[in-house]
Amino acid sequence: MTAEHDRLDEARRGVAPWKKWGPYLSERQWGTVREDYSESGDAWNYFNHDQARSRAYRWGEDGLAGLSDDEQLLCFAVSLWNGRDPILKERMFGLTNGEGNRGEDVKEYYFYLDSTPTHSYMKYLYKYPQAAYPYDDLVKTNRQRSRQELEYELIDTGVFDDDRYFDVFVEYAKASPEDMLIRITAVNRGPDAAALHLLPTLWFRDIWSWVEGATRPSLRAIWAGDAGSVVAVSHPDLGSWRLYCEGGAALLFTENETNTERLGGVANRTPYVKDGIDRCIVHGEASAVNPEKRGTKAAAHYSLTVQPGESHVVRLRLVRDTPEREASPEDGCRNAFDSGYDDNLNARHREADEFYATVIPASLDADASNVMRQALAGMMWSKQFYYYDVDRWLTERGSDPFDPKRRAPRNDHWHHMYNADIVSMPDKWEYPWYAAWDLAFHVLALTLVDEDFGKQQLDLMLRERYLHPSGQLPAYEWNFGDVNPPVHAWATIFAYRLEQYRYGHGDLVWLERSFHKLLLNFTWWVNRKDRTGNNVFEGGFLGLDNIGVFDRSAPLPTGGYLEQADGTAWMALFCQNMLEIAVQLALNNPAYVDMCVKFVSHFLWIASSMLRTGESGGGLWDEEDGFFYDVLRLPDGRSERLKVRSMVGLLPLCAATSFDGALVDRYPDAFQNLKRFLAARPEIMASIHDLTSQGVANRRLASILNETNLRRVLSKMLDENEFLSPYGIRSLSRYHADHPYVYRTGGQEYHVAYLPAESDTGMFGGNSNWRGPVWMPVNGLIIRALLQYFSYYGNDFKVECPTGSGRHMTLYEVAEEITRRLASIFLRGSDGRRPVHGGNRKFQEDPHWRDCLLFYEYFHGDNGAGLGASHQTGWTGIISRAMHLFATTTPEQFLQAGRAAAFIEVPTARAGHAPGS
Repeated sequence: MTAEHDRLDEARRGVAPWKKWGPYLSERQWGTVREDYSESGDAWNYFNHDQARSRAYRWGEDGLAGLSDDEQLLCFAVSLWNGRDPILKERMFGLTNGEGNRGEDVKEYYFYLDSTPTHSYMKYLYKYPQAAYPYDDLVKTNRQRSRQELEYELIDTGVFDDDRYFDVFVEYAKASPEDMLIRITAVNRGPDAAALHLLPTLWFRDIWSWVEGATRPSLRAIWAGDAGSVVAVSHPDLGSWRLYCEGGAALLFTENETNTERLGGVANRTPYVKDGIDRCIVHGEASAVNPEKRGTKAAAHYSLTVQPGESHVVRLRLVRDTPEREASPEDGCRNAFDSGYDDNLNARHREADEFYATVIPASLDADASNVMRQALAGMMWSKQFYYYDVDRWLTERGSDPFDPKRRAPRNDHWHHMYNADIVSMPDKWEYPWYAAWDLAFHVLALTLVDEDFGKQQLDLMLRERYLHPSGQLPAYEWNFGDVNPPVHAWATIFAYRLEQYRYGHGDLVWLERSFHKLLLNFTWWVNRKDRTGNNVFEGGFLGLDNIGVFDRSAPLPTGGYLEQADGTAWMALFCQNMLEIAVQLALNNPAYVDMCVKFVSHFLWIASSMLRTGESGGGLWDEEDGFFYDVLRLPDGRSERLKVRSMVGLLPLCAATSFDGALVDRYPDAFQNLKRFLAARPEIMASIHDLTSQGVANRRLASILNETNLRRVLSKMLDENEFLSPYGIRSLSRYHADHPYVYRTGGQEYHVAYLPAESDTGMFGGNSNWRGPVWMPVNGLIIRALLQYFSYYGNDFKVECPTGSGRHMTLYEVAEEITRRLASIFLRGSDGRRPVHGGNRKFQEDPHWRDCLLFYEYFHGDNGAGLGASHQTGWTGIISRAMHLFATTTPEQFLQAGRAAAFIEVPTARAGHAPGS
């Protein structure tokens, strides 16, 4: 056990609040639904980037390389000015959804280099140009470009030419849970000396302007000299703290309140407003900051000139004040930066290395280890305090749930929601709000380093203040009522089995509590999304944004409705996951045996419905093609398969789970009842896999696909002219590059063609595209399914991989090959290039850029280049779990372990306390 494991244990037991402070500050609060009080619901334009420096937020804060407590009462971040920018660089800039040719997009370069799960050590890099930031050029040029053109990126503007930029490294280390060491290192990469104004900034989230009777907290200077300066922090809930700033920096104070005069021509209630420090530094308005050196926002102003190739270090320390602290602030400031400062910071860095040495397999080389560590660091940095009281927000907007004339443009059926928690974000700039199905995939990576946090995230979505009374899980703040794929149960049984195999037992209390909430969600799906009661599901959006012929969240232009192959497959997998949970509960409590029978039966009905034939237009399975398709049901009773070869048709393959027979051994009567049920209904088993047949080690397999159909689907999935990319499984078959699917109705044509990179349609804002690129989450599901099949069929079942190559592999080897291709996106190849960086020479060749990794939303289907949201570390972090699995497990060990869940290393004895036990 390492020092970081000890900290995790202390946090779990409530001995020490090691997780109280972390990177919980958002990277974009402007342009979010929470801050939108417009009539139209146009969040992007109601509160834009230009307003953000002057306008106080209602529901959260944002900043650069930020830190806050877990209620975001007190915030710290870095502000910068190069002497040329029109404004301070206090937050990330990017395009709104209407400004870019690909939708919203952050136009900055920053990297999450390191973080432990308790945030005892964190490191972050921001690349700051020395020339004026080209705000207008980025907006204008991107607005002029069509969807057929590439995005215009910051590096394309020339601001990084001749390396005229600063690398700004920000490190945090905890000497104790309430003692934060902050080291900022600015490196001049350019050929000339350059000016840099560095402004570490501390401020309070504005509560006093919104909550009647709230006590205003305070920041005030209590000492300043050549050796440093001290800011006293007083907050009614947080208590007293001190910020020590080394060196002769000037302290600037203002209030975190809106500049109403600038934004609306209304007199300010205080002369010192949110943008006061910006006005003082950039525009020379000395009167914009408080001469009494007090307020609710403060910055230490370091005016630096950094020589070419040299660096400048600024050190700060944020620590809780105690009665024992030195009476003299000057002595306190000197002691804050004694030899113990660097010793502590270096110790935390060393302990981070020791911790990750227990996480990252020793068999990985230095490059692969770097990929895995940065992926996990991104997961840690992407935590955010998310605050949204929907009922209060709706009330403040003047919405009335009982008056249809006074309704908000969104979320008016979610009055019960109250969110005030640390949540794993998909991306703290483009998606600074949780998405329930993204979160389920995050857990796979999160549990590599912090099992407690992974479980807590799953538990959060099932709490009464998140889960709708109807049983629906909240989707995301733009529309909590949208429908995401039901993968929560899958992540839940994964997290439970992880504990079970690591520690010999799992947290049954947590599992049982989750099961009952998931039952509500399952019932919601059955009642709301199975229109005809025939066990074929719709679902609408389901995450696959632009994959289909039509926008599946909108009424169809043909009328009628879609029976979705993916929606039905998701429900089949949901049944299997609920069955897995029920089995675990039944092994300890026979009262759950009936629930096992229920979910077996429900799965069989759903699976058989996917392969039923004889209807007009047929079912979801196309016997001629050996593939699944959506079925369009028309108002006049006709039906038609929409024959698009896409991830929609591969997801039924993912509904596969092997079982070890423990329930059958414990309750043989239940199994006999199942056999009688099947004997009475032979049509159910006519086309799907026989659940009663035994495989390796007497295991049984729940699968939609029997062996014949499994081979047929795999032959397409593993065909390099169809789904198998050099970088994983594509979301749309490459077959459609030369054979676009065209559907004609109402005098219009609807096309689906293979697009390996960005979308050419405006669906879902135009920045989402499942028409060709490689996506990590569904690749993860495919890998998991292949391992499930392997645990049942074993080494005797082999397929060609790639199809037509003459090379035959077991399904374990196929899963390993897909993982190798996915990992190669990030790894440096024999030519020294990383596919993720695409054709960007700076990223490919410059030693200060080439090892800085971005874990994009999705990846080019042919060359592996990163696409979509650049910092969507969330579900792309799944690569760390896949790399870990195949670096720690052999096929023989996998079969012997008899695991019913993939992505879990071979069980090993490990000392320590099982979380939640």
